[in-house]
Amino acid sequence: MIASALLKRLGMAAVTLFGVAVIVFLLLRVAPGDPIAMMIGPGAGPEDIADLKARYGLDKPILAQFGIWLAGLAHGDFGTSISLHRNVLELLGERLPATLELAVAALAFAMLLGVAIAVASTLWRKSAAASLLDTLNGLSLAVPDFVWALAFVLLFGVLWPVLPLSGRMDPTVSVPFATNFHLAESVVTFRFGVAADIIAHMAMPMLALALPLAAVIARILKEALSAAMLEDYVLVARVKGLSETRLVVGEALRNAVGPTLALTGVQFTFLIGGTVIVERIFAYPGIGNMAIDAVINRDQPLIQGLVLVFGALFILVNLAIDLSVVALNPRLDRG
Repeated sequence: MIASALLKRLGMAAVTLFGVAVIVFLLLRVAPGDPIAMMIGPGAGPEDIADLKARYGLDKPILAQFGIWLAGLAHGDFGTSISLHRNVLELLGERLPATLELAVAALAFAMLLGVAIAVASTLWRKSAAASLLDTLNGLSLAVPDFVWALAFVLLFGVLWPVLPLSGRMDPTVSVPFATNFHLAESVVTFRFGVAADIIAHMAMPMLALALPLAAVIARILKEALSAAMLEDYVLVARVKGLSETRLVVGEALRNAVGPTLALTGVQFTFLIGGTVIVERIFAYPGIGNMAIDAVINRDQPLIQGLVLVFGALFILVNLAIDLSVVALNPRLDRG
């Protein structure tokens, strides 16, 4: 069952990714603006412009350009960045790990905070503390991640400067890395001082991304817990004399967390998309920050590569969610 579900969803993922490639390629070609004009010098003549267009394949018909690009993708060639003059795949390989580490850290913090809020609200559901938690949670849900980012810059970067404002790590720290997953590598190699510096630089953008997601998790999980507390197995456990904490954490939580985890996986894809603005605010060297520069410079090969990476991430996350749901409940696959 799992194998057939995997093959079916992989086929759908391939079709979806191809559709994304077609759409982004066509949109970039019909959008106003000339990428060559963005990079050409003021004294360049028609021959120089023609040479650059030929170099980047922009002198051919759109269909021919698309065929060349697809052929390159099949061989792992994403093209050359017009603005940075480097291989797009190399640029993505350098920047993607930073974004993934930031997104995973934000997801982990959001899950811990969201579960804690939901459990506390359920335990204190008949007190003023629960109303206060619901109010604060609603505030976190209403405020976008980039507004949280600006608030943290003002609070922890200006009024109470305890956290670094920009970058991924202190530029004075010179440490050789074997991979671009700097935080994970620092922890694995026991360079905890470097890891602490990376976490300090990651703290504000991570919090900005995590708070809205934590609010979503808390709201959904609280509703699931409220429903679970009315189930027969919880009532039987209460009759047996179990404490309220054991009823919520030991009985209701394990049955209510399933739907919440599925929703969290879906929200994770939106969290990755939210890194674009947040990374820009903190000058964080991830693919989100690079995406804004690529759009400003009309860097078509780089934009195409970035959109494909974002699309692939969204598809892979949703694929993992679908397979997890099928594995936990095989009747869904048969249906």
